[in-house]
Amino acid sequence: MRFFQQLPEQRAAWALLAATAFGLFATALYMQYGMGLEPCVKCIYQRVAILAIGVAALVPLIAPKLAIARLLGFAGWLVAAIWGFIIANEHVATQQAANSFFAVCDTFPNFPKWLPLHQWFPGLFSSTGLCGDINWQFAGLSMPQWMRIIFASYAVVGILVLVLRLLGARRI
Repeated sequence: MRFFQQLPEQRAAWALLAATAFGLFATALYMQYGMGLEPCVKCIYQRVAILAIGVAALVPLIAPKLAIARLLGFAGWLVAAIWGFIIANEHVATQQAANSFFAVCDTFPNFPKWLPLHQWFPGLFSSTGLCGDINWQFAGLSMPQWMRIIFASYAVVGILVLVLRLLGARRI
């Protein structure tokens, strides 16, 4: 239990979180460009959530002993993981709709005007696929079903580490 309480002050823990997130981001790019799978809008939103987890981990990675850095890291991690889970859940519902061919999602990502990622980095954040298509499966699960598991895992681990930290040390 003490191990989990001390994890937030360990640079290696934040590096592992960032590495897994950036690894998943790289996997998404491989699936898009190496395997020819076209991402839909919901895929792009999930990609942004994964990237946000990685970026959030960089803050405490730089200064793991600072409470504010850890707080920002945890906040970004948990918000992105929960938001990603919600998007992945919606994506699964779209794919499992009775008539998924007619399931419609946006044509273009709806990013804020001050952060048009799909215009700044079209190779990373533009969508060309359809949300209802299932073009890839592994062990009987589609990509958004796997992403739902991944985001849930990120959220559960983040909450567990945070709660154990708060219970044991009474500080973030």
